[in-house]
Amino acid sequence: MPSGERRGRVGPVRFRTFLRNTVLDVMRSRGWLETDSDLGWDLFWADVGWIREVHDHVRLDDVQRINHFRNHFELTRKDFMVKNLKRMRKSLEREGRLEEATEFDFFPVTFSLPQDYGMFETEFRRQPNAIWIMKPPAKAQGKGIFLFSKISQIAEWRKDYKQRQVGAVGEKAGGPYGAEQVEPYLAQRYIENPHLVGGKKYDLRVYVLVTCYSPLTVWLHRTGFARFCHQRFSLRDIENTFIHVTNVAVQKTNPKYTPSSGCKYGLRNLRQYITASRGVETAQKLFDDIQNMILRSLHAVQKIIVQDKHCFELYGYDIMVDNDLHPWLIETNASPSLSAETPADYHLKFNMLEDMFSVIDIEKRRTGDEIRVGGFDLIWKNGPVGPACRGDAKGGGVTQSFLGCANELEIPISHMRMPPRLQQMDSSERLLT
Repeated sequence: MPSGERRGRVGPVRFRTFLRNTVLDVMRSRGWLETDSDLGWDLFWADVGWIREVHDHVRLDDVQRINHFRNHFELTRKDFMVKNLKRMRKSLEREGRLEEATEFDFFPVTFSLPQDYGMFETEFRRQPNAIWIMKPPAKAQGKGIFLFSKISQIAEWRKDYKQRQVGAVGEKAGGPYGAEQVEPYLAQRYIENPHLVGGKKYDLRVYVLVTCYSPLTVWLHRTGFARFCHQRFSLRDIENTFIHVTNVAVQKTNPKYTPSSGCKYGLRNLRQYITASRGVETAQKLFDDIQNMILRSLHAVQKIIVQDKHCFELYGYDIMVDNDLHPWLIETNASPSLSAETPADYHLKFNMLEDMFSVIDIEKRRTGDEIRVGGFDLIWKNGPVGPACRGDAKGGGVTQSFLGCANELEIPISHMRMPPRLQQMDSSERLLT
């Protein structure tokens, strides 16, 4: 059967997308046919704006698939994610399941401002030497992020908030807070002891595919990458974003940044580094803990996300690791970047997306019994899937993670037709020194 055709249907899969990056290359490589029809498609790789504005107003055929759940923001907006994780933890505490509740302590102490400002100020004064990080909850690519260690350093934000709060008294036109509202922020305890490689801070980007929320069905891709800061870590200069903010969009503004060197390091290489420096069992525990953390975050929103058989979601999980090799969930992205900066980046994302479409199986080629498709491992289907990990799993069962392990099923980089701008670059992976 030709690559783009399906059983019981003549002709290629029809797709629609507004993106012009790796996802487009993958769909074309599968022999699919691009269309600009409003509804005459089998798969629509849409942006979240389309979901918000259009999805509720269209009726989809049984075979049509779309890449976001309606209320994905319950997990992918920073403040909503924290709200739902806190709610889950409190629910477990009320039920007397205290040991399970402690296992939701995988996100830093966080307050939503302005509504939680009083609680934040109390916590701030309780630990006056702590460093905090401010983040706008609905922005991406590191926009609006800054660190502070003194209340005076957020004086402008507080002044703006108080002025608008006073101005809102008695006003109805602008909603409950008046005509103008101060920009909301998250105030979060900064992780002051990050695990370093070569003296530099990093975070992890991990790809998680949810094909169903009822029953919850979760796939975890073996590959991912670490994103490094360009400069060596130090707490002496908390205003330097090249030291503290790992987002590639931020690091690319460094005058010393070059695309050929980049700031990324493959997850498999990182796992090998941690194994060599900390031991096999310690490395395995870290990746088991990451997998467990991902599952718990999804359980926290499982009953909230609107299940729809037409929908799936590829999440980009951003995870910090401290020097004790304890993982911290920083945020979950509904639209992880699928643009490639280097040949290695393209190779990783192309394979991940190729595997994702095979899991989605719009061509109806799978038996439905697979627990591995390419680099994606099925880790949860109404219960844990896969080999049991060390010890007794707390809170519902945990399986051994293959995150960062080899993917012998991937397409070799030599077999790919890369964009011309990448063809002249060194395909080897580098870590900034």
